Amino acid sequence: MHIELKVNGKTRQVEAPPHTLLVQLIRERLQMTGTHVGCDTAQCGACTVLVNGRAVKSCNVLAAQVQGAEITTIEGLAAADGTLHPMQAAFKECHGLQCGFCTPGMVMSALDLCRQHPGASEAEIREQLEGNICRCTGYQNIVKAVQQGAQAMKAAA
Repeated sequence: MHIELKVNGKTRQVEAPPHTLLVQLIRERLQMTGTHVGCDTAQCGACTVLVNGRAVKSCNVLAAQVQGAEITTIEGLAAADGTLHPMQAAFKECHGLQCGFCTPGMVMSALDLCRQHPGASEAEIREQLEGNICRCTGYQNIVKAVQQGAQAMKAAA
């Protein structure tokens, strides 16, 4: 099957079997391994990417379903010179990560959260990130990172 989509601002054309999951297409066909496979059941959020600006768990979507869509992965956030996106920088500065396995999906979910709920409270952030599991941090620094990242994004706008 021929699939055409825009990934991190570049139009990509890929041949893949009809049953190919979006996460497989991203990792195996496009060689972008920042999107992680955690549970394969859409429970952990490690595979979260943005599809047309909305957070989507890519292990639960067929690549064919996103034909023509705009996909943003964690690799597409930093500037060409390596400058981190404000949300990535906030996760680093606030120590919102430990092992880093959940971090790409957590950052992508945080971006959608900030778009949908600007100025979200701590309780709202915790609720909105409920679909992303972190087994290391205890979430407190993740919440601080989302708050700081949201403020930095607002200031940069």
